[in-house]
Amino acid sequence: MRAVVRRGRALALDTLARPEPGAGQVLARTLACGICGSDLHAVHSMEQMVELSARAGEPVLIDPARDIVFGHEFCAEIVDHGPGTDRRLKAGTRVVSVPVAPTPLGFETIGYSNRFPGGFAEAMVLTEAMLLEVPGGLSEVHAAMTEPFAVGEHAVAESDAGADTVNLVVGCGPVGLAVIAALKARGLGPVIASDYSPARRRIAEAFGADVVVDPARDSPHARWRDWGVPVSRTERSVLAIGGTAGKRAIVFECVGVPGVIQSLVEGVPVGTQIMVVGVCMQTDAIEPFLCINKSIELKFVLGYTPDEFAATLHRIAQGMIDVAPVVTGEVGLEGVADAFAALGDPEKHCKIVVRP
Repeated sequence: MRAVVRRGRALALDTLARPEPGAGQVLARTLACGICGSDLHAVHSMEQMVELSARAGEPVLIDPARDIVFGHEFCAEIVDHGPGTDRRLKAGTRVVSVPVAPTPLGFETIGYSNRFPGGFAEAMVLTEAMLLEVPGGLSEVHAAMTEPFAVGEHAVAESDAGADTVNLVVGCGPVGLAVIAALKARGLGPVIASDYSPARRRIAEAFGADVVVDPARDSPHARWRDWGVPVSRTERSVLAIGGTAGKRAIVFECVGVPGVIQSLVEGVPVGTQIMVVGVCMQTDAIEPFLCINKSIELKFVLGYTPDEFAATLHRIAQGMIDVAPVVTGEVGLEGVADAFAALGDPEKHCKIVVRP
């Protein structure tokens, strides 16, 4: 089969042996697969990602010196069933799946594995028990967006966002847009979106952001009082004396660049919950005194649960989340390397989908 391989710190189009499904697995033909921001980092930083995961206590199940086929945001079609499967979904069924494969040593991530190639290949091996059938009216490109939008679903589910909160999303790349979509799917607002890119701000508006801010011109923290959020302890105390608490600020950090968390700590109101969704690979610094003085809650989130993944597929299929604005391009396998480069310009692209 043809596949795009991470070999060293470069991508190469090559021909590999087609994987064979083992017990409880199916062979699937890749229909569409999104390029994730993590893939962009992993091309040059896979070694660091493995080292940091080991420091976090995760078993090391991948050798970055060996070939890796990326691609974990996929929609595929079942081709064949391995031994020990119940064949509840027939060959020809379109599916999505949480991109993990259970092994005796632990869970391997499809697309970040030496043994389980991802969606930048013509075929994949998937775990039958994790498959979800794609509703008939949903395109494979939009179905492939289930995985990245489940990240936003999880971030919002883990937050305190509700009817009494004002929600600021900092960074309107695919992760930030997924957060906006999850907030609006719940009917929550106001949702304020902040990004330097005009193109990304336009997409944020398409996803339902109530206010979009260019931080080069206006601080996203300038209007907290306008939305009923007390900025200082004194203001909050005055409201409490009057029998009201005011609204609470919830901030979703979706950038993942050193210095962003500290800038938020400095700018947010007292009592803010900061949800760190962006993945920063570098050592960063914050001033804990400011967090303590302002009673800031810092919460870090990753991934999603199987239920959140399934709920996201349902919301996309039902039209509660329109993922179309995020998809800005499609390429075949021969165009993957150029697509990685093109995604560096936010004015040209947001999410490029690979069709093997």
